[in-house]
Amino acid sequence: MEQMQLESGRILSSVGGLYTVESSSGLHTCKARGIFRKRGISPYVGDWVQVDADHVIQEILSRKNSIIRPPLANLDQILFVVSTCKPVPNYFLLDQFLAVAVYKSIRPILVITKTDLADAAALQMIYQSAGIAVYLVDYDKPETVEAIANLLPGMVSAVTGNSGVGKSTLLNALDHSLQLETGTISEKLGRGRHTTRTATLYPCRGGYLADTPGFSTFELEQYATIDKQQLADCFPEFAPYLGQCRFQDCAHVCEKGCSVLEAVREGAIAKSRHQSYCTMYETIKQRKDWEVLCKQ
Repeated sequence: MEQMQLESGRILSSVGGLYTVESSSGLHTCKARGIFRKRGISPYVGDWVQVDADHVIQEILSRKNSIIRPPLANLDQILFVVSTCKPVPNYFLLDQFLAVAVYKSIRPILVITKTDLADAAALQMIYQSAGIAVYLVDYDKPETVEAIANLLPGMVSAVTGNSGVGKSTLLNALDHSLQLETGTISEKLGRGRHTTRTATLYPCRGGYLADTPGFSTFELEQYATIDKQQLADCFPEFAPYLGQCRFQDCAHVCEKGCSVLEAVREGAIAKSRHQSYCTMYETIKQRKDWEVLCKQ
């Protein structure tokens, strides 16, 4: 029996069950094998796949990571776009996303927009002290956009953030040929209209870049099943203090002799970041063991 000839490629977009796959022979519109659906498996944008001569995806290769909103795989970094105002930063929402990125070994990068409308210093200080790379964007200063462009060569990146913070505006500034739809802010709701509904990897500045739907809520369990013992590792600024607490099983919430809490009191760890940690820890602690097993 003649062996099937397969070609490797990467999925760049997914629309209505059809996948655009880029391989060494060009771009191809492909379908996925029906067996994937029966097994509860879906190809993600960013997946490396094996495609046959009939442009059918026969195999999805191993992923190094993935997120599900939107379905994206094999990311190197996520650019979290936050505006200084309109909408105001939601620290807890941001901290949850950052924790998931760290947990999945995706480099988190914070991009602050609308710096001409409000001071970004406090926001910048919180996350730089947390070990997160922070970039301020001012479209009147092209060098601030170029600083972000310099992060992209050779990388698969995603841009995400709360609705209305200017994700598509940033992408268009990075590559004028994209001409992505931008939304306007709803003054009544204080957030932007959703303008991005699908995931696509765009070739951009020597790498690939994906715009993602704006978010206004976050369900941690939809993105990652983080154990309560693992959560502290998802906050990089905790690292110097872990293992130095009085109690080996310290939760870093309210225990006596906790080095993390001492760092919070001394200002080495931002109070808002620790509060986000505590809220997430309590949510995880309330999760039942059978819920964890069902998600594995």
